Amino acid sequence: MEFKINSKILEKLLSKVIPAVPSRTPMPILENFLFDIKDGMLTVSSTDLEIALKSSINVAADENAKMVIPARLIYDIIKSLGDTQIHFKTEQNTKIVLSTESGVYNISYTSPEDFPDIPTVNKEKEITLNGNDLKKFIDQTSFAMSREDMRPAMTGTLFEFSEAGLRFVTTDGHRLVKYVNRNIKFNKEEQYIVPERAISVLSKLIGEADVKIFLSKTHMSFNFGDLDFITRLIGEKYPAYNSVIPLENDKILKVKTGDLLATIKRMMIFSSASSKQVKFSIKENALEISAEDIDHGSNARESVNCEYSGDPLDIGFNTAYVSDILSHVNDDETVFKLHSPTKACIIEPGEIPENEELMLLLMPVRLNN
Repeated sequence: MEFKINSKILEKLLSKVIPAVPSRTPMPILENFLFDIKDGMLTVSSTDLEIALKSSINVAADENAKMVIPARLIYDIIKSLGDTQIHFKTEQNTKIVLSTESGVYNISYTSPEDFPDIPTVNKEKEITLNGNDLKKFIDQTSFAMSREDMRPAMTGTLFEFSEAGLRFVTTDGHRLVKYVNRNIKFNKEEQYIVPERAISVLSKLIGEADVKIFLSKTHMSFNFGDLDFITRLIGEKYPAYNSVIPLENDKILKVKTGDLLATIKRMMIFSSASSKQVKFSIKENALEISAEDIDHGSNARESVNCEYSGDPLDIGFNTAYVSDILSHVNDDETVFKLHSPTKACIIEPGEIPENEELMLLLMPVRLNN
């Protein structure tokens, strides 16, 4: 079997597919690309059994063939060649020869029999999202996914389709994020949980172009033109997140996002490494932020301009969680909706585009006496 291809074109194709190649795995076969040449079309696939990527390109090949080639080896070779024409030719001794004007390179390949099948997602259920919108949804919510395997559903992002709109939800039990786009409606309510690994790779793949999404009970597929990204879904029921969102939070605190975030980052220096605790002392139009590290004998307090007209309130938070949340409030003003020192706090941007909703929930921590 022989075919020719420009090195830069092949490098671009391989760079799209290599994110699914695991860096460490007990299954060596997964460290390879599957090259499938059929009727003048080269399709390169990779998978770690959780996610899979495949992309295709036309090549002038003299026959059909399938082979498994070490992924990082061939990718590094192709990247190192510069801009040149490469002639691929297979030999009888399971060697593939790469020839250019200036060199010859031999790589071993193996039979494709043991390479896992790439899942096929039925295309009956299809939606199309703008790439910028999808990236925005993911970037606004992915930080709050759980890293603990005890509750598998919480280690992913919930895609919830409904007549009221498309919701993205993440939670780790300490914080919760719900992002809603009311322009994207579905004729019935369905839930799909996409694993953290898939979300991480997906965020890097998304461009400005529209993304076609295909849905099944076990997998979700994203099509980016010449690239298909397939991920398995988490087969668990997502927690009833609406039940933890408080309805009685009537104490409203408004602050400048940038001012509060800068203060919180300074408080992280002074908060205890174990508790990461920061204290909000709130009274009429006055907010004092303080932190103390007893082990190192250090403490700090700052006053932050605010609007507040409710009863005085002292409440504690984890500095890292507050910092994360404020970093994802894309507005000059942040609104805290509070109830008591032990009830969850709702955090929202001062303004959000029409037909969208961003709600961030943060559990308080018990203050040290």
